[in-house]
Amino acid sequence: MFRRVKNRLLRYVLIVIYSIILFTCAVQLNFLGLFGYSPTKNDIVMPTLNVASEVYTADSVLIGRYFEEDRDPVPFDSISEHVLDALIATEDIRFYKHNGVDFMGLVSGAISTLKGDPRGASTITQQLAKNLFKTRYTNAQGYLSKVPGLNILITKYKEWMTAYKLETRYSKKDIITMYLNTVSFSNNAYGIKSASIRYFNKQPKNLNVNESALLVGMLKGTTIYNPIRNPKNAMQRRNVVLAQMGKSGYLTEAEVKGLSRDSLKLDLNYKDNIDGNDSYIRSAVERWLEKWSQDNEIDIYKAGLKIYTTIDSRMQKIAEKVVAERMEELQRRLKNTWGSEEPWRDKEGKVIPEFLENHARKLPIYASLMQKYHNNEDSVFRDLQVKKEMEVFTWQGMEKVKYSTMDSLKHYLMMLNTGMMAMNPYDGEIKVWVGGINHEYYKFDHVNQAKRQAGSTFKPFAYMAALESGMSPCDKFTDKPVKIEFTNKKGEHEIWEPKNADWSVSYREMSLRWAMARSLNTITAQVTEAVGWDKVVDVAHLCGIESKLESVPSVGLGSNDVSVLEMVKGYSTFMNAGKKTDPILVSKIVGMDGNVIATFKSEQKQVISPENAWLMTYMLRGTVEEPGGTSQALWEWDLFKNENEIGGKTGTSSDYVDGWYMGVTKDLVAGVWVGCDEQSIHFKNSATGEGSKTALPIYALFMEELYKHPELGVTFGRFPESTVEIKKDYRCPSPRIRVEQPVDSVETPDSPEDEALLLPELEEVKPVQRELDMQRNNTQENRSDNLP
Repeated sequence: MFRRVKNRLLRYVLIVIYSIILFTCAVQLNFLGLFGYSPTKNDIVMPTLNVASEVYTADSVLIGRYFEEDRDPVPFDSISEHVLDALIATEDIRFYKHNGVDFMGLVSGAISTLKGDPRGASTITQQLAKNLFKTRYTNAQGYLSKVPGLNILITKYKEWMTAYKLETRYSKKDIITMYLNTVSFSNNAYGIKSASIRYFNKQPKNLNVNESALLVGMLKGTTIYNPIRNPKNAMQRRNVVLAQMGKSGYLTEAEVKGLSRDSLKLDLNYKDNIDGNDSYIRSAVERWLEKWSQDNEIDIYKAGLKIYTTIDSRMQKIAEKVVAERMEELQRRLKNTWGSEEPWRDKEGKVIPEFLENHARKLPIYASLMQKYHNNEDSVFRDLQVKKEMEVFTWQGMEKVKYSTMDSLKHYLMMLNTGMMAMNPYDGEIKVWVGGINHEYYKFDHVNQAKRQAGSTFKPFAYMAALESGMSPCDKFTDKPVKIEFTNKKGEHEIWEPKNADWSVSYREMSLRWAMARSLNTITAQVTEAVGWDKVVDVAHLCGIESKLESVPSVGLGSNDVSVLEMVKGYSTFMNAGKKTDPILVSKIVGMDGNVIATFKSEQKQVISPENAWLMTYMLRGTVEEPGGTSQALWEWDLFKNENEIGGKTGTSSDYVDGWYMGVTKDLVAGVWVGCDEQSIHFKNSATGEGSKTALPIYALFMEELYKHPELGVTFGRFPESTVEIKKDYRCPSPRIRVEQPVDSVETPDSPEDEALLLPELEEVKPVQRELDMQRNNTQENRSDNLP
């Protein structure tokens, strides 16, 4: 074909042009996989930036971010002109004169290299192509990349073509902005905004000349010119950039000299925009969106999403403050309970041998020390007992101590933890989520990951099973010894004899409402037997408990492990007229373009009758209103203005390991759990460790503070009226009695309390508020200090 061209020079020119065209096509098409990936037209139109996603509360407060690269792009007009000047002067002085590839710069760079002054000739656009499309990564290379010498040639050529495509698609402003938003500045700072905040604690618009020169200088080598690790190198490189700005006319010679004498003046900022408890929310949202991310093939770590949660930042702040204050007191109480005694005990109260040692054997340091000491465990534990200076987490902040590894292990194992969640029962929106005491040291989330024995907070499901079976709140059972014979799963015959928390029985007939209010194990066991423990399990699952429940006679007393989230969901079914409402943590997701790409609404399903649901809310109020109700400690707080109604249930598991409180009002359902992660460490008795002494005060303080801010949507008032006719009898006033401090546990305290004193029955039903006032007086007369 080329032989037809008689002119030899023209023929060679045509051959070269034709070869370039063929080579270009082959590279673009990745012919036979020889050249590797090249960006397509669509890639150029919509370049991919790995942009951090942000997590917001419902009231638009930023509480966290997800990122592999901490990147937050900013527009051109949000970047200091000093940054632009420094970048052009140092990296690409002819930026505004070329179309992506600067051939004059290539010649100049080659000449400088030959003279012993090596410098790159890549334009800003070429560097952008490299950053955006990872042209030098292994997955962008073809088979020819293994041939020495060809690798860099093919890579450079692809970058030239990509740079040209970028220049034809975007303006110079767009290109330099994209470049500054994609480059790495070390210390997990990607993009100019992250870097300016990380190193100077200011927005990129406000960077001065020296700060701009320092950041631009880092681009030559983010490690060697890192101002934190290598401040001398960073200063020298900054001064080189200043000199280049002088040569390019952006600075005068005097300005260069003056600025070069200035110090770095770093103002480091490593704040993650989230505190300890918000970290639990951030992790919970991540788990919440896992399936959504997979189904939609969206990586929340790279997609630049704005994720709006249902959390109210103001409610969350109140909850966190209350938890911190109360848990500090409880921690002090637990420490005082045991004093110098070893707190890890078995069911018989005996010290568990080798407890700390067994936990130490799970530590990474144990394995390394075993290797160091050639499997001589005595030497390992001698090393672990050596005291040294360290910092440990306390409620007063990080405290410097002289601890051994074993001391530190004991310290952290003895820390009480908590989980708290509050939810709108009608739309499922979660308003508060406190997953633990400190996410940095305790990653496990105690709202939805941890499952603990529910104790008496589970009893309402047994009574709901009774209501669903046809009983009414006024049906009566006798508080008497109970003996239940049954066959277990192994086919073995068993006898179960539950006892009340105070070891006593009154032989008194009680309505279901009164019995649940006093949390009597004997009557709850009779109710469970009457309806069948399978029925209790079924009702609990219908209401929202998803954990596996063992169908045994003790199920109604809360012998199974459940999560705080499940319990809040179950109690919300009562408040929402029998409709099970799925909790919602994320309300909507907004894409990088500002368009809403997903919304989330709670699914609701009618699972129990509206009549029985309303009756259960009435029974839950009984723990406050009925004589001896286990929630009467709530009267210690300012919670009952304007005829306000609160219902709830305390709960305490065996040996005071778990303390619970579930509270319901007309606007909010909340659950609180308190206990040690290590279940062999717990309080000794009901006076210090039952739910009414640990979890209930957290709920009460939270609600008391919440009621001071009616603008948050939680206000005083009565429970909603029933939406259906209540046909069952529920108006059955209980006799007035005076009891000692109510106890509520599936386990017994160390010694029985005095039997309650029966007082004359009321002659008539008093108005609710007047009755509540009498209960408050009775409770206050018998109230004692809960703290050691």
